[in-house]
Amino acid sequence: MKIHEFQAKKILASYGIPVPRGEVAFNPQEARGIANSFRGKRVVVKAQIHAGGRGKGGGIKVADTPDAAEARAKEILGMTLVTHQTGPQGQVVRRVLIEEAVETVRELYLGIVIDRTTARPVIIASEAGGMEIEEIAAQTPEKILREAIDPLLGLPAFQARRLAYGLHLEGSLLREATSLFQNLYRLFVEKDCSLAEINPLVVTAENRLLALDAKLDFDDNGLFRHEDIRALRDLDEENPLEVEASKYGLNYIKLDGNVGCIVNGAGLAMATMDIIKLAGAEPANFLDVGGGASAEMVENAFRILLSDPKVEAVLINIFGGILRCDIFAQGVVQAASKVQVSLPIVVRMEGTNVEEGKRILEESPLSFIVASGMKDAAEKVVAALKGGRRTS
Repeated sequence: MKIHEFQAKKILASYGIPVPRGEVAFNPQEARGIANSFRGKRVVVKAQIHAGGRGKGGGIKVADTPDAAEARAKEILGMTLVTHQTGPQGQVVRRVLIEEAVETVRELYLGIVIDRTTARPVIIASEAGGMEIEEIAAQTPEKILREAIDPLLGLPAFQARRLAYGLHLEGSLLREATSLFQNLYRLFVEKDCSLAEINPLVVTAENRLLALDAKLDFDDNGLFRHEDIRALRDLDEENPLEVEASKYGLNYIKLDGNVGCIVNGAGLAMATMDIIKLAGAEPANFLDVGGGASAEMVENAFRILLSDPKVEAVLINIFGGILRCDIFAQGVVQAASKVQVSLPIVVRMEGTNVEEGKRILEESPLSFIVASGMKDAAEKVVAALKGGRRTS
């Protein structure tokens, strides 16, 4: 789950990480009032959406006076902000953060993620702050510092100091950085984050560290422990189909292709998307119905897939372990009939009771295309796209 910058900064501040003074505004008049409360200081008006690159898209502007802050907020609020992370469709700005402008002398990067190769959290830092970490890795990989963290020990002071030395922080900044790094790691663990990023982490003209921007992503599987975090979810920032799928326990991510996928298991779903591309088509989604999918879940999966106008065919790829193939086949027939699916449906099943499952599909009144393997399934769904074969 993602949250807004202003929400992330409140959480950072609660862990002793310094952030600029600021408040969120939902209209230009509120923006003016907040700027006026800073008593003549310059402010920055920042669009609040779940995407980076806002400055390049015109979503971050400096204002010298409260009147200017009101004008800048009027320009930003309601705009469809397009960045490299929103895609060409952009995202509507519904709120802005009015923040006191800060004079900076250096910009650094700091982030914590899970390294799946080592199965450990890793803290990443760089002197090339203000850039996307992907850009830093591509353009100046030598500037990236990494410290793998033993989850049993946490982030000890010597590792935090080693990062600070690598960033050429000295004196009082060294002590500040050591504490800040440890506090960020504590936040990362205690809040079940999948990402904790400060970019840029700046050195101010007063020789202090400040989190000028912040991004926190949370592991959905840990949200049951954090009702306060769950309450921060902004459904306006999420794809409507993904929101709908989450209501039924479906793991769904919308993509830009034309082949809708229904799969049980995340790894199998990734392999399915790869083989669709290899066969010459594009997946329209990632959809994992899980190991114990019921007919109701399959029905909701079909309904959500069909809500995407780009979907022209459906590929179902099931491994019957916990979920028996014959039970799933019955659910598919029932769901496809109830939802009235008319698109071509290719089904590949392997596992428990697979022959009985294939028989159910073949004898159903709907014209399912039964495949014998993943390669065969991908080729058949591409052929169905070209031939326009339908289920009824």
